Amino acid sequence: GNFGSLDGDGAAAMRYTEARLAAIAEELLRDIRHDTVEWRDNYDATLREPIVLPAVLPQLLVNGSTGIAVGMATNIPPHNLKEVVDALLALIEDRDLQTKDLLKFIKGPDFPTGGEILNTRAELRQIYESGQGAVRVRSQYKPETAGRKSLVVITSIPYTTNKATLVEEIAEHIASRKLPLAVDVRDESTDDVRIVVELKPDAAPDAVMAYLFKHTNLQMNFNVNLTALVPTGHAGVGQPARLTLLDLCRHFLDFRREVVRRRLTHELGELRERLHILAGFLKLFDGIDKAIKIIRAAASRAEAQRGLMQAFDLDEVQADAILETRLYQLARLEIDKIRAEQKEKETRAREIERLLKSDKALWGLVAGELRELSDKYGDARRSVLKAGAELTYDAEAYVVHEDTTVVVTRDGWLKRVGEIKDPASTRVREGDLAKWILRGTTRDSLALFSTLGVAYVMKVANVPATTGYGEPVQSLLNFKDGERIVAAVLVRPGAEKVELPAPDKPQRDLFGKGAEAETVEAVTVVMAGVEQPQVVDRWLVASAGGMGLFCRPDLSETTRSGRRFARTRDDDALVSVGPAAGDVITAVSSGGKALAFPAEELPELAGAGRGVILMRLDAGESVVAAVCHPANRPPLAIGDDGSERKVALPELLHRAQKGRKALKRMTVVDLR
Repeated sequence: GNFGSLDGDGAAAMRYTEARLAAIAEELLRDIRHDTVEWRDNYDATLREPIVLPAVLPQLLVNGSTGIAVGMATNIPPHNLKEVVDALLALIEDRDLQTKDLLKFIKGPDFPTGGEILNTRAELRQIYESGQGAVRVRSQYKPETAGRKSLVVITSIPYTTNKATLVEEIAEHIASRKLPLAVDVRDESTDDVRIVVELKPDAAPDAVMAYLFKHTNLQMNFNVNLTALVPTGHAGVGQPARLTLLDLCRHFLDFRREVVRRRLTHELGELRERLHILAGFLKLFDGIDKAIKIIRAAASRAEAQRGLMQAFDLDEVQADAILETRLYQLARLEIDKIRAEQKEKETRAREIERLLKSDKALWGLVAGELRELSDKYGDARRSVLKAGAELTYDAEAYVVHEDTTVVVTRDGWLKRVGEIKDPASTRVREGDLAKWILRGTTRDSLALFSTLGVAYVMKVANVPATTGYGEPVQSLLNFKDGERIVAAVLVRPGAEKVELPAPDKPQRDLFGKGAEAETVEAVTVVMAGVEQPQVVDRWLVASAGGMGLFCRPDLSETTRSGRRFARTRDDDALVSVGPAAGDVITAVSSGGKALAFPAEELPELAGAGRGVILMRLDAGESVVAAVCHPANRPPLAIGDDGSERKVALPELLHRAQKGRKALKRMTVVDLR
């Protein structure tokens, strides 16, 4: 390209940069001068440019294409030249082949950066038959040792991935201790990719790569979109369409056949023009002396032309050619050459006429040129097909296993610290208090139950580790305005199976699955003030409006938006969520009334709902808390001043009653 600038005197200072085409790129232009494609004016109508290039190379499939236009996009992966040519040759032999037949030759995309393609043959077939889909590509790697050090060497990266950015990304994961199995990364690449990851002793290379494939661009999806402009019958006008692999191959072959036909037609026209001129030379041969006299006697070129045309029965083209010829070329030896050229060109013209009349001969010519292209430029496949070779990713394997304490405050601030000997010593914001202090490990999960009936579950390792106030829950999870934490527990990995007895009065439509006993997944939880972990199979949920239910919330890890386990009305909110570890339910109202009734009276909802009436309330009252406990272990009521008192009732009542005054001279804020 040329780059121009103005120097201090205002004169144009030109700088030139040479750009040379690769040999294979010249195949795109091979037939450009033989009237093989249509031409049009360029942007300012000063030059002419081809509408398309008369490519011998199946450019769109071999090199791929990526682009975005108004309302559409394309993303075609590159393919192996030999495989594409083999598929085209097979399609020339049998025009009834389908996409599935072409996939015997084209194994899948072939990226110049190599890598491993993880899709199955069935998945690739679906992509090529529909024209869209995701190709999963990952880097190749190999374990090495350097002295006593264990290494993983990454030898290829996915197509379009920036290597420098990738190395920085891996380094960040190692520095932040998210990948504790690795200690360092460095780029030792020269002409070939070589990214070296140094491992800790006894670290498994596959485990390290499983993490990197999950969290970096060492594994990524190439989203195939086979959209292209297809001919409409009007020169220079293409219609966008999503194509199959078969469509792409057929369109290229039809285009290539037309290019070859036009090239032969153009060549035949040039041959006929030359034969016409040679015929004029031969007419002149026996009367050369007469021709010389006519030319010498003529007063001008035009008069000489007319004289030759009349004397030898020539047309203007032939006469002009003779006038342009030097006399020595009309000697006998040169005339012999003209006759030999005439014979050669007549033979070639007859051959071209035969080719143009035979469709089979044209396809044979197309096939021969494709074979020549494949033999000259084809190379071995670089991307390896590794269907089913995905590595198992276990998030727990990358968490540093250490004891920790999670602190959740009343106002919803979270933090993770080492050990707390005195709860009063932990730092909280002014006016706040540490409501839940949960002792566990970094491999546990933290489950937060909100007043709106949503459970948020996150890894303890992701809770901010700090000796300060921590972080507000709104910065970590998508809490809504006015939504608060009502309960917090730690969930231990490794659920147990718990068999529940059949309910006495099953209600299939609303609450249960029937009268049969069922085996469910339970979770191991650690709650504030409980030394030993306990296995929990179901939970008691109570709202301020006096509604209650049993449920089994899914406490697997959630997104930031959480997972709903109960529903509330706009004027209601949950006040109590806890394990159902007993056969009696005790609820306490803000008026100091307590109601205890058998747990079997409260149904279990199969999905998220409001439940049934737990306790009837007087005007202005609300439920403060509710717990499910063994009959021989009454719950403790917690006052607003921190005092504790047992809730002792003389007898069990029934659900949906008002209860009895049981807690005088005490403002209850919680039960446990």
